[in-house]
Amino acid sequence: MARAENKVTAGPTAQMVANLARKLRVRKGWTQEQLGSELGFSGAAVSAMETLAQPASDDMLVQLERVLGDGMDIFEDARVPVRLEKFPEQFKDYSLLEQQALVLRLYATLVIHGLFQTEEYARALIGGGYPPLPEQRVEELVEARMARRALFDRTPVALIEVVLEESVLRRAIGSKEVMRGQMLHLAECARRRNVTFQVLPMECGLSGEHAGARGGMTLAETPEHDHLVYLEPQDESLLISAPAKVSTYAQRYAKIRAQALDPRASLGLIEELAGEHR
Repeated sequence: MARAENKVTAGPTAQMVANLARKLRVRKGWTQEQLGSELGFSGAAVSAMETLAQPASDDMLVQLERVLGDGMDIFEDARVPVRLEKFPEQFKDYSLLEQQALVLRLYATLVIHGLFQTEEYARALIGGGYPPLPEQRVEELVEARMARRALFDRTPVALIEVVLEESVLRRAIGSKEVMRGQMLHLAECARRRNVTFQVLPMECGLSGEHAGARGGMTLAETPEHDHLVYLEPQDESLLISAPAKVSTYAQRYAKIRAQALDPRASLGLIEELAGEHR
């Protein structure tokens, strides 16, 4: 169900898309139902898009470009900014950096990193959060999270290193079927030539040494070869660029990676856990 508050909170690109789509529809002499039929959506969905009760989804933008774009790529060019506008406020600055990064080094301590979540896992995770979100907002966030996967098919390809706490893999989110699908997806991602997965075993720390005890982090290298660190405690975010601080985080990440299982053993553990969810 579309939300009335979206009409107030919709971003400028969503507003531009709504206004332009309505004007082009009227110029063609089409009703909302007729445009919906051309797009493969209902007339109600077109109405919700034009009134900003439900800003255009990524799929609708693709179809708007096909039907109304006239080769100008207006709706195509709007896909990324519309996607960014759907992200939580604290994530927006980082999300564009993520899509452009040459290198990402990720350390996840609580849940599967968003880049590697399945749709079902993400929906269970976001829908089960607090405070509770309206169903439509959950779907918006799931769609935005899945769109981040465009990074995997980008040229030039990004180098991605991931260290996951073993507890992340064992923490049940959703049903057994959801977790099995998530484990199989992780195994598939781990086989990508540009992705390296390592698992930090739960036994890490028995000797009193646990480099990752201070929480998760993301280290990113930009196309300009700047090095940044992104942290996301609770519902806040922090982007660090000071070289001395970035160096400290990079050294800490290197130590975490050294304490983790090697990629082959990590993949074996992920596959083993997938089998346990049958």
